[in-house]
Amino acid sequence: MALQKLTLVLGGAASGKSDIAESLVTQAGGAAVYIATAQAFDAEMRQKIDRHRISRGPDWRTVETPLDPGSAISSLRAGEIALLDCATLWLSNLMLAEADLVAEEARLFAALAGSTAPVVIVSNEVGAGIVPDNALARRFRAAQGGFNRRLADRADTVIGVMAGLPFVLKGDMP
Repeated sequence: MALQKLTLVLGGAASGKSDIAESLVTQAGGAAVYIATAQAFDAEMRQKIDRHRISRGPDWRTVETPLDPGSAISSLRAGEIALLDCATLWLSNLMLAEADLVAEEARLFAALAGSTAPVVIVSNEVGAGIVPDNALARRFRAAQGGFNRRLADRADTVIGVMAGLPFVLKGDMP
């Protein structure tokens, strides 16, 4: 199965979007590269990262890059297929680092445009919940929603996930 150049897999927290995205990459048949944006700030997150790495198995090459996934995308080799998991943590990391979100988004989009390898990106849909009760959370929700829209606009395929079930929002199911 051939993946398009850019696929976005979008859903709520714990919706099954990472499982769907991993399946898309493995079924495509190339050398799988996992671009990880998570940071382990506590033991629970370290355990979660370890569980995910074990469940993917040894066939995945993992690149940990919490702030600069564009560099990992730019260095992809012929025959590789990348899974960036996830854009939501990447954006959170940038906000915590007080980075220039506009500049960092532009760098990521430039790397995606220049990549010859297919890339699947996982991102959380954050707009379906209640209005957050604090300014930082509202700023994050607005930034994530805007980024998701711009990413979906550039993507060849957009797949929503709810309760572990994928549904196509744009393009065709690979």
